[in-house]
Amino acid sequence: FGIVAALLIAQPDFGQTMLIALVWGALFFMAGMSWIWIAAFGAIGISGMLTAYVMFPHVAGRINRFVTGDGDNYQVDTGIQAIQNGGWLGQGPGEGTVKNILPDSHTDFSFAVAAEEFGIIVCMLLVGIYAFIVLRGLLKSMSERDSYVRMSAAGLVLLFGFQSLINIGVNLKLLPAKGMTLPFISYGGSSMLAMAIGMGFML
Repeated sequence: FGIVAALLIAQPDFGQTMLIALVWGALFFMAGMSWIWIAAFGAIGISGMLTAYVMFPHVAGRINRFVTGDGDNYQVDTGIQAIQNGGWLGQGPGEGTVKNILPDSHTDFSFAVAAEEFGIIVCMLLVGIYAFIVLRGLLKSMSERDSYVRMSAAGLVLLFGFQSLINIGVNLKLLPAKGMTLPFISYGGSSMLAMAIGMGFML
């Protein structure tokens, strides 16, 4: 974990670092480790986030804009506008207009585009599908007797779930903006390939 996190921070890519840390922490918890260890690693994680906030201006800028609402929030605000424009049933396939002025509408904000064109109801269905995949994967992993298989399957499905959660949270302005794709929806060859390999391993 330390090696992977160091390589990601060196890029720097704190979104992926946090994603991997969440999965690793969840597996650490599922392995039945002592609460003392969990608290210790939680404290290290919080310290790492504070360090990133202090040392990297772009991280501080994103967090400040999220907390205060001041500064350049064009991308997130336009995403919210697209979601509102779609309403419950959407404008229809290809009929979205806000998406034309939404940066990264094909990648980071594909959920907002889906909401504008297909409506909130379809987006709720999409969230339900993601939740079903995660819960089904976790239930299946719990039934495995081999601890390696159990932890591996759980980790892969949690990676899928946390990435979905972060992307949707950013689109709904519940989390600070972070360039992270929506699994199997966002455009992007490397992301699609990586997610397909991960879910293939899980299966």
